[in-house]
Amino acid sequence: MNNLEAPISMVRPGLIEFGIGVAARLGAWAKSKGYRRALVISDAFNASRIEALGLAGEITVYGDVKAEPDTGDLDRVLEAAEGANADLIVGFGGGSAMDLAKLAAVLSGSSQRLVDVVGAGKVAGPGKAALAQVPTTSGTGSEAGIRALVTDPATKAKLAVESIHMLADMAVIDPALTFTVPPKVTAATGVDALAHCVEAFTNRKSHAAVDIYAIEGARLVGRYLARAVRDGSDAEARAGLSLASLYGGYCLGPVNTAGGHALAYPLGTRWHVAHGAANALIFPHVLAFNTPAVPEKTKAVLDALNLPVTDKVGSVFEGAHAFCAALGIEMKLSELGVPADDLGTMADDAFAIRRLLDNNPRDLSRADILAIYEAAY
Repeated sequence: MNNLEAPISMVRPGLIEFGIGVAARLGAWAKSKGYRRALVISDAFNASRIEALGLAGEITVYGDVKAEPDTGDLDRVLEAAEGANADLIVGFGGGSAMDLAKLAAVLSGSSQRLVDVVGAGKVAGPGKAALAQVPTTSGTGSEAGIRALVTDPATKAKLAVESIHMLADMAVIDPALTFTVPPKVTAATGVDALAHCVEAFTNRKSHAAVDIYAIEGARLVGRYLARAVRDGSDAEARAGLSLASLYGGYCLGPVNTAGGHALAYPLGTRWHVAHGAANALIFPHVLAFNTPAVPEKTKAVLDALNLPVTDKVGSVFEGAHAFCAALGIEMKLSELGVPADDLGTMADDAFAIRRLLDNNPRDLSRADILAIYEAAY
């Protein structure tokens, strides 16, 4: 791991605007590019405040995005995109809105359908519309990435699309847009950003070019997450988390996540647990499990979170679990509506996610996965 000589490909949105009050720069940029018809893909709350983006011209709003979108949600977004005939598509919300915006940007007006592009590098070419991403939570980092996920309702599996053609032309990260995020969501999405960074940092594909963002993202979460949970209007804390989320997004492209996300996905696809909450619950278990394979990096993570530095598995778990629980995150599967008799099926689903499990620094067998679910229950 972390071989300086290993090839790596790193991409960023063409333009990144970051800082309190920069949201309206989207409209100025769109005007400078001559875009006249915008489709904004958002959830109901953010759809009510699109004026913050400063867009002019003909604006169509799809405001029905929900957490953990499935293929039916994508079909409805694509129908809206066809009707809007937009020259600019904007993802405005959390990871669900931004992922749907990515897919709409490349599939609208294309002869390809979702089934044709699932996997890596299968999108035929750029979409007919430009793509801008405006996150309103601090967790997914989707604004900086080239992957999008939707759930197949028949199989309960995540369908992952990866393409350079889904990279945003512009990303606008305005921490002021996150001031209204409730404490529980702030906590869960913050640990999701942390998980992106930590899973990349401890990854079999980890690389020094990414590690610098990964460990700094973890430090930012350690420094600011509890503050933002206590006071949602703390501008410095919100900005710190927005930057941590962006850094986590930088990690996702060239390295990606690993065991933690593989184990978290079935909670969302089968039981509709929010992605951030699922990752937060799983995070201490997988960090501890991986410790024997990456003891020094685990110590660095603990130090970044201001936790006692150790390479003892039990102590690693205790520290990370206490960090998450102190934020008010629910840390028991049984309290999230997951039935005990479904843990085996969840383990089957997680074990099948090889694109992530093969990145994990320590092999996770199905029995290991089931044991983690049982310990988390």
